[in-house]
Amino acid sequence: MKIALDPTPFHHDYSLLELPQKVRDLGYDYLQLTPHKDFVPFFRHPKADDDLVDAFAAACANAGVQVASVLPVLRWSSPVEAERLAAVKQWKRVIDITARLGVDLINTEFSGRPELQEESERAFYESMEELLPLFEREGIRVLIDPHPDDFVEDGLEAVRVIRGLNSKQVGFAFVACHTFHYGDQTPAIFEAAGQSIGLVHIADTFDHHRSHGLRYITNPPGNAVRVHQHLPIGGGDVDFGEFFGGLKGLGFFDRDDTVAVSSVFADDENADEVSRYQLAEIRSRIASA
Repeated sequence: MKIALDPTPFHHDYSLLELPQKVRDLGYDYLQLTPHKDFVPFFRHPKADDDLVDAFAAACANAGVQVASVLPVLRWSSPVEAERLAAVKQWKRVIDITARLGVDLINTEFSGRPELQEESERAFYESMEELLPLFEREGIRVLIDPHPDDFVEDGLEAVRVIRGLNSKQVGFAFVACHTFHYGDQTPAIFEAAGQSIGLVHIADTFDHHRSHGLRYITNPPGNAVRVHQHLPIGGGDVDFGEFFGGLKGLGFFDRDDTVAVSSVFADDENADEVSRYQLAEIRSRIASA
């Protein structure tokens, strides 16, 4: 298993080509390449040409860091056909970039709309009909997180949607701080998803169902919002004993194709200390699982 850092907290203070060395300085051997304005921005066409892709690969090599996964977020499940078609085109360039980097893993989100579940699911399968042969051709695995505010948020339903593709090339990305939006059913999701779980994001969050639904307050009441955090381990309500124990039971730590990503976004002012804390905590909890 690879332990990677999501360098998003450092995007504001370091250039794209400086990120690999920063990741190395924090003690990590791997990074997750998340949406970046100079590479693959959120919901827009990739901005990296081949020269920049090669320069980033060289920066990683010079720093002694490898890219464990590429994380694009594009509207491939949009019920708006023009958005979906644009996202498919964007995805094709992401596939090219990922292959050029020599990376065989992409993790992403469904990126549809919860108020249009059926339409978004149809759009997802329509996009995958065109993209899945490209993933298979390049040998790239795609792991999907049912992100809060998506057409599928429940973890077990996400397993069903992924299973409907009938492809071993696509699996589940389990994000610990989305636990309570998944339905707070980690053991059941682990059992259902099994070996298709190839990547996890490790961060804590509060259970928004607690305090009779008043753990978070938005105004006006009843807003159709999803609230969660990406806190350091121990800062919220996620049962990490259950989480790490469940991964141990799946053999996740012993596989050479799995990735655990430190994914804390709530402490940018202490990002260095938090990143080091996360690495030590992940290693400790794996050892004691």
